[in-house]
Amino acid sequence: MGRGLGSQLREYALLMRLDRPIGTLLLLWPTLWALWIAGAGRPDPHVLLVFVAGVVLMRSAGCVMNDFADRRIDPHVARTRERPLARGAVAPLEALLLAAALGAVAFGLVLTLNRLTVLLALGGAVLTVAYPFLKRFTHLPQIWLGASFGWSVPMAFAAQTGTVPQLAWLMFIAVILWAVVYDTMYAMVDRADDLKLGVRSTAILFGDADRALIGVLQALLLVALWLVGRQAGLGGWYHAALGVAAALSLWQQYLIRNREPADCFRAFLNNNLYGMAVFVGILLHYIYLPA
Repeated sequence: MGRGLGSQLREYALLMRLDRPIGTLLLLWPTLWALWIAGAGRPDPHVLLVFVAGVVLMRSAGCVMNDFADRRIDPHVARTRERPLARGAVAPLEALLLAAALGAVAFGLVLTLNRLTVLLALGGAVLTVAYPFLKRFTHLPQIWLGASFGWSVPMAFAAQTGTVPQLAWLMFIAVILWAVVYDTMYAMVDRADDLKLGVRSTAILFGDADRALIGVLQALLLVALWLVGRQAGLGGWYHAALGVAAALSLWQQYLIRNREPADCFRAFLNNNLYGMAVFVGILLHYIYLPA
């Protein structure tokens, strides 16, 4: 009995992608950007703890909802056919209950913060639940994903300062641009399977112009991040970090040059370093800020 329970818990962990933290990291970095800037380098420890835990919980819930929405598609895609729902190791009702439990715990944590943050969290929940179903209706689900991942930014400012200033919305736009960049690279991995199954994505919409349009978005992202730094008063460390981010963008372009699925996936994974570089630039700015 114990072994059976352990096996099922392992399937739940796989369903939540606890073995693949890249999605959690891509959600975590912009959250940390926002918390550090909103807190002028000293985010409130309680707020920081709530948001880090919330990132893990909501990313896990989002993965469960995504696999529930794709449970009839995933068995036909090489990269996803071994997922728990696709294999029948977890029942659809179990997945829904797990997602609800994760969301409830995350919302319980948010209830320890101010009213504005709680209200914004309700909007974030709608974004998270709706995203997995959009690929059936639009070629732009990546924009919705960006809004879902970026929603932590206005929430972080609200939790830290009690307001959502213009700077927060500028950073929110930057996160949307970033998500479209990396999730288009991710969608390039599955493009052949998605075309057969009728699944929509920016990778399919962009077609042969995918590399060029990703490049345009990468440039716009750097401009948006530069504007964030200018408005937040960030200095040399941050601008050096943007230089690293620009170099990583060029490396990602090199990786996707032949549109090989494995290299496109490497380019997607490389965005973890991108988000880390920007955060390190913010962190060092506040560490070495003159007294």
